[in-house]
Amino acid sequence: MSNTVMVPEPLAAGTLRVTPVGGLGEVGRNMTVFEFDGKLLIVDCGVLFPEEHQPGVDLILPDFEAIRGRLDDIVGVVLTHGHEDHIGAVPYLLKRKGDIPLIGSQLTLALVEAKLKEHRIKPYSLTVKEGQVEQVGPFELEFVAVNHSIPDALAVAIRTPAGLVLATGDFKMDQLPLDGRLTDLRAFARLGEEGVDLFLVDSTNADVPGFTPLERAIGPVLDQVIGKAPRRVIVASFSSHVHRVQQVIDAAAAHGRRVAFLGRSMVRNMTIAEQLGYLNVPDGVLIDYKKAKDLPDDKIVYMSTGSQGEPMAVLSRMANLDHAIEPGEGDTVILASSLIPGNENAVYRVIDGLTKLGANVVHKANAKVHVSGHAAAGELLYCYNILQPKNVLPVHGEYRHLMANAKLAQDSGIPAENTIIAENGTIIDLKDGVTRIAGQLDLGFVYVDGSSVGEITDADLKDRRILGEEGFISVIVVVDAATGRIITGPEIHARGFAEDDTVFDSVKPKIAQALTDAAQSGVRDQHALQQVVRRTIGRWVNQSLRRRPMIVPLVIEA
Repeated sequence: MSNTVMVPEPLAAGTLRVTPVGGLGEVGRNMTVFEFDGKLLIVDCGVLFPEEHQPGVDLILPDFEAIRGRLDDIVGVVLTHGHEDHIGAVPYLLKRKGDIPLIGSQLTLALVEAKLKEHRIKPYSLTVKEGQVEQVGPFELEFVAVNHSIPDALAVAIRTPAGLVLATGDFKMDQLPLDGRLTDLRAFARLGEEGVDLFLVDSTNADVPGFTPLERAIGPVLDQVIGKAPRRVIVASFSSHVHRVQQVIDAAAAHGRRVAFLGRSMVRNMTIAEQLGYLNVPDGVLIDYKKAKDLPDDKIVYMSTGSQGEPMAVLSRMANLDHAIEPGEGDTVILASSLIPGNENAVYRVIDGLTKLGANVVHKANAKVHVSGHAAAGELLYCYNILQPKNVLPVHGEYRHLMANAKLAQDSGIPAENTIIAENGTIIDLKDGVTRIAGQLDLGFVYVDGSSVGEITDADLKDRRILGEEGFISVIVVVDAATGRIITGPEIHARGFAEDDTVFDSVKPKIAQALTDAAQSGVRDQHALQQVVRRTIGRWVNQSLRRRPMIVPLVIEA
């Protein structure tokens, strides 16, 4: 992986261009652009959730720079499944052009449409299912059933005169899935016989040996934990994990408990799943959470969001006693999800907070309450052997995952030169079974911060980190506009310092002297004088206090 920007070569006739825009070197922001004969097809359009070094950021979007000025050329957006890291950025794309068609399965489109409704966007959509073939512009699309940690996930085979591409989306090969919907290996084999020229394959668990355990192995564990719980049970999961919610509902019903959903996204998604028949809720099991507090403690299960330690999600607020439901002695909290890389510290903070309140916290490390939705190494090897693709592009994963997936491909007999380790913005051209790197775009992060999209920069985030970690100093000086002589000041105020403001008394003469020297040298420019102040106090603070705070000098001319 290289960060060298290469200007894209012109796209030759009869060639398919593939550009991953997000999802490489990260777990999130999944988006890939396919171009053929002047038309664009997008597969997935997801968000990435911020880490601790991105303070104040709500979401991170793919960089749409790759398609800027070409929105009219987009013939459709294929959404492989309904997780946020694959659908979350759709509203931001459709705000640029509202009539781009969305293509996906029934549940996927229902989840997207509910999200778009909040943004007041009514999309054009085409519902598809496994086995269906659709011609969309110059792209022939065939949809293949795959199982994942959300129902109705699809892989997509993309046919053009340049060759056949298979993109798995997120998938695993659970041989006894809860909904009976297997990853369609017969379709994979048929595509393999036809000849897969490029295989875009999920890498998230490529470094995990063996096979992902069965979803149904979780049910008995949840049943046992809920059955033994003396008081309230709180289960945290992804708000779209229909299978896990189904298992919790089944276990609760078996032990005479009722279930209340907590968190806006959980309520919204599970209402949709129930209405469409993906979630089976026995009569009388669900209860509004406001009424649930009237039930005895051993008769309720709360199903909440916040399994990743997100500060504003329900579980974090419970741990901080900032929620109507306050966990306490004898309560059981189950974290029924895996850790997204980068969220570990936040999750362990929540676990510690809940444990301190007296709750018994059950999580993946101490009980089998979650299995991954992604294929492990053994499953990926099966895919390589069934498909025997000519070229492989590992996607959806951090760098170590992409490398592990490429190694599996090579172990199965795919030549190293046909295994592409790319990064976001790498342009790959395909024709007659041969791939080549045709350019490298310089793509960045687009931050959603409150109501602003793309206005916050990395420099702004650096300032926020400095403010949070190193403190803030303001220096105000009033000088004579004609002579540069100091009239009042310097006046120094600091925030985020343990020391009293009097600690700065010793640097005030140094600032005054530096300004006097500058004035005698004929410096009158306000900005230049402010830089003199910044350098003087910055050097002193660094040497005396071993800090690098944000310094805001203000030189006022009178």
